[in-house]
Amino acid sequence: MSYADMITLLLSFFVLLISMSHIDPVKFEKVQGGMARDIGRHQTAQPLQELKTEMGSVLRGLNIEDDKVSLGSDQRGLVLELDGGTFFEPASAKLKDEYLPVISKMAETLNSPRYSAFQIEVQGHTDDTPINTPSFPSNWELSAARATVVVRTFIQNGVDPTRLAAEGLADTRPKVSNRDVSGHPLSANQAINRRVSIHIFPR
Repeated sequence: MSYADMITLLLSFFVLLISMSHIDPVKFEKVQGGMARDIGRHQTAQPLQELKTEMGSVLRGLNIEDDKVSLGSDQRGLVLELDGGTFFEPASAKLKDEYLPVISKMAETLNSPRYSAFQIEVQGHTDDTPINTPSFPSNWELSAARATVVVRTFIQNGVDPTRLAAEGLADTRPKVSNRDVSGHPLSANQAINRRVSIHIFPR
């Protein structure tokens, strides 16, 4: 009876911890797969890892270099980053024709039934150089337009619109500093910050 009470209390304790915690799907999937392999002696489905592997194969098949599209993950799921200078015309939200097949192949992969439960959030980012044109009065409009163009391209290639979201963040989320300590622009860093991030994560 004492042993049963202890087990019940431990179970309640861990349920309480889980209810108050934020689950990191990437780590959870790795832990789940490792436990199933090492303890249960069987394989479990790891859709995030499978998607990452498949996207990597797609990019290699299209001969896309790592500095054009980077493939990584965050606490929510998979992250694809498109280089803004590579995929878009300067100061424009027009996708270059030669890179449309890349977005199309990504959409084809995301349309697979095994990935149908994943949400896709597209974020546009710019550097801190101001823009002021009739089409884009500021970097907010430019970043939002680039994200929207990617979303529209996904929809045109069959991705369910209810799985998609577009967001323009202008220069508010730089990966690296746009300027040095004296305030002079760092062109290489600004090029890194001009990007479109595609976040793919479980619903």
